[in-house]
Amino acid sequence: MKTQYFTATSLDGFIATENDSIDWLFPLGDLNDSSYPEFISNVGALAMGSATYEWMVRNAERVAAETGSTWPYTQPAWIFSSRKLPIIEGANIRFVNGDVQPAHAQMRAAAGTKNIWIVGGGDLAGQFYDAGLLDELIVQVGSIALGKGKPLFPRTVLSPVLRLVSVHQIGTGMAELRYEVRKGDLSGAT
Repeated sequence: MKTQYFTATSLDGFIATENDSIDWLFPLGDLNDSSYPEFISNVGALAMGSATYEWMVRNAERVAAETGSTWPYTQPAWIFSSRKLPIIEGANIRFVNGDVQPAHAQMRAAAGTKNIWIVGGGDLAGQFYDAGLLDELIVQVGSIALGKGKPLFPRTVLSPVLRLVSVHQIGTGMAELRYEVRKGDLSGAT
């Protein structure tokens, strides 16, 4: 079981525009041509930030047109927010606030042997990293530059913590990079 941050980013490292739009992503390819179908089949619980959740609420019709449902996940989801947010009808969600560790324990229990997906955003993934709970980053890099926006992973992480384990081309518009988050003493000292 892994805790994974699976996301798409622009070439210059932004997951969304300054106003939380991900419209730039859709012309780059079909989700079914990526590793997403296999990835989601191994997910047992989701963690989502409030901006990502609010995007789904604002774009419910688009999500339904793309996936067949306004809430396309069957897995339980933990929505991290300090604000009161609307509930998406039929969604198996829990609203949480504060430290990610207690929620992570609940997600592990719900996921069983499956993985936990940190859907977004970058700072939420960073909080899991800060707590030592992040195991893998799966980043699909699009052939587009936004210039500014919401950063992919707003943390300083120096080598050798992230270990590149695979690179895969997705059509002509994206490349998928998989990184293992190495833990423990990486200084080489014994």
